[in-house]
Amino acid sequence: MTTAPLRIAFITGATSGFGEACARRFARAGWGLVICGRRLDRLEALAADLGPAVPVHAARLDVRDATAVQDVVRSLPEPFRRIRTLVNNAGLALAPEPAPEVSLDDWHTMIDTNVTGLVNVTHTLLPVLIATGRGASVINIGSIAGAWPYRGSHVYGASKAFVKQFSYNLRCDLAGTGVRVTDVAPGMAETEFSLVRYAGDADAAAAVYQGTTPLTAEDVAETVFYVATLPDHITINRLEVMPTDQSWAGFAVERRQP
Repeated sequence: MTTAPLRIAFITGATSGFGEACARRFARAGWGLVICGRRLDRLEALAADLGPAVPVHAARLDVRDATAVQDVVRSLPEPFRRIRTLVNNAGLALAPEPAPEVSLDDWHTMIDTNVTGLVNVTHTLLPVLIATGRGASVINIGSIAGAWPYRGSHVYGASKAFVKQFSYNLRCDLAGTGVRVTDVAPGMAETEFSLVRYAGDADAAAAVYQGTTPLTAEDVAETVFYVATLPDHITINRLEVMPTDQSWAGFAVERRQP
């Protein structure tokens, strides 16, 4: 009897939120994992938790550093090199204030992480995914902010619009390789996301979700896993997921007194 090859998921930003939930969901289905993130203590704790059930390779990584990304991929142990799914999850939002009040450093941090980091990881892993072939997947974690503007979204929304268009364009360039590309775009989800965005202000972060039932990290992980495990001939180009309590607002209209 032959044994099916181990399926490997490479997940960035695996130390919390969507990334950690994705790691747990794929592990529950028996996938091997490459988990990456900047916080080594959290990576090691997650690897220790999941390692008894499935093979786990943990690598401390700042996706903004292209050389570090290449080193991590180059040094993967043999069992972890045949990657079937890349989950580009590493990203963040900062500075919910209107654009004129925001630090330029915050804008640069979002661009460097959400755009440059995504590009670094994807470019490095494309040869690996193409070698895996039919059924391999690139799943980019975008946001509804990439399609729907709102006050305070400025560079965050623009960076997620990049994720959307990059996913579409990458899909065109990978035609014929069998590699699938999906932009999974969540709406309001209760994770550490708002705590980071509000610079650690727990009350401000909690107010975002007050009186609602937002998405959870597990909801998004389930969506990502669904996309990754569809039959090989099916690709979802973009999947927008919002809690039922969230919908679109009307246009802002400035009214002046006659």
